Amino acid sequence: MAGTTGAKEERKIVIVGAGIAGLCCALELQAVGLPCLVLEASDVPGGRVRTDRVDGFQLDRGFQVLLTAYPEARRMLDFPALRLGTFAPGALVWTGGKLHRVADPFRQPWALPATLLAKVGTFGDKLRVARLRRETREGSLDDLFAKPEMTALEALRRRYGFSERMIETFFRPFLGGIFLERELATSSRMLDFVFRMFSLGKAALPAAGMGAIPVQLAARLTAKAGAGALRLGAPVASLEDGGVRLKSGERIAASAVVLATAAGDATRLLPGLNTPLSRATACVYYAADRSPAVGRCLVLNGEEDGPVNNLCVPSNVARSYAPAGKALIAASVLGEERELTDPGLETAVRRQLTGWFGAEVAAWRHLRTDVVRDALPARRSLEPADLPARCRPGLYLCGDHRTTPSLQGAMASGRRAAEAIREAL
Repeated sequence: MAGTTGAKEERKIVIVGAGIAGLCCALELQAVGLPCLVLEASDVPGGRVRTDRVDGFQLDRGFQVLLTAYPEARRMLDFPALRLGTFAPGALVWTGGKLHRVADPFRQPWALPATLLAKVGTFGDKLRVARLRRETREGSLDDLFAKPEMTALEALRRRYGFSERMIETFFRPFLGGIFLERELATSSRMLDFVFRMFSLGKAALPAAGMGAIPVQLAARLTAKAGAGALRLGAPVASLEDGGVRLKSGERIAASAVVLATAAGDATRLLPGLNTPLSRATACVYYAADRSPAVGRCLVLNGEEDGPVNNLCVPSNVARSYAPAGKALIAASVLGEERELTDPGLETAVRRQLTGWFGAEVAAWRHLRTDVVRDALPARRSLEPADLPARCRPGLYLCGDHRTTPSLQGAMASGRRAAEAIREAL
């Protein structure tokens, strides 16, 4: 049959999905001499990590950042080549009709007086942040993930003793923007992990956008294995014994198959697979002639009013996100898909931001609203932290739904799948 792999052709390991997990799995296999072929349905590698250009602006597919302390990122990525711009430590919190600065006193000691006076929690809460920082930095990651598990909200209240005001004004919007849920029902282990990463490293954006990360990984793969190691625009229709079948009808034989897609696509290709539900988010992008006065800080909504959870100006962090003389503003919204796709969302966002920054918001030009339906796996429990990479003989799984829902988790799961294949073969 035309397009069918012949019996004499070398049977490679086929990886379905060129997201972060799939690309890292391919690079790990390549490093030990195991040939592989990565199949990607889209026109670019990266999966949910993607950057588009719109009118000279760089728009990431939803608000995303790279935490430079991620162990797998430090191992797999060339940070200097990404030309990272970094966020300022701490945040600006909107509460009581104004923005309050909450800085990291360990990195910006000159901002300590303003932080202590900020109407965000109590003086005792500021001391408890130091304790949280100290405890999450102690020991190894394995030690951290071995701690007794509860919800992040319970840990903030019971384990660390934060006041309700500190939780409501700071932790709900800060962690909500990471977990994509303000209820803080996510595992306390993710709270500890995230705080450890922020305290050990920086939040950053590549000069060419977050999409530069998978582009760098894919370039490394094809530089060593040839352009044929990655096929774009090749959606997989089904998994078969000893291979996969593309939607075009082509069958590709494989010695092993790695399913490296998002959770939704994984269950479509492998019915019966138990995967967590996904959380959605939206990001409303604006172009402006000048930046609002927030610098390189993340701005948090410390009140319940309005749809915006957090805001930043990516072009202040990495200048290449906007053309010369322009600013890019990104406002992140949490909620159910029906709320995020509401035609009135942008109007509500603009109204809220007008309350923050005044009349200048009327002149901001709406560039695009991204609704990311499968933005993050909703793994409320990390017991166990890592789900098995081997599904059955010849079939393996990776992705951030198999481990910690994060860029670190996606990279680590790709490595774990490659190690499982190496052991089996």
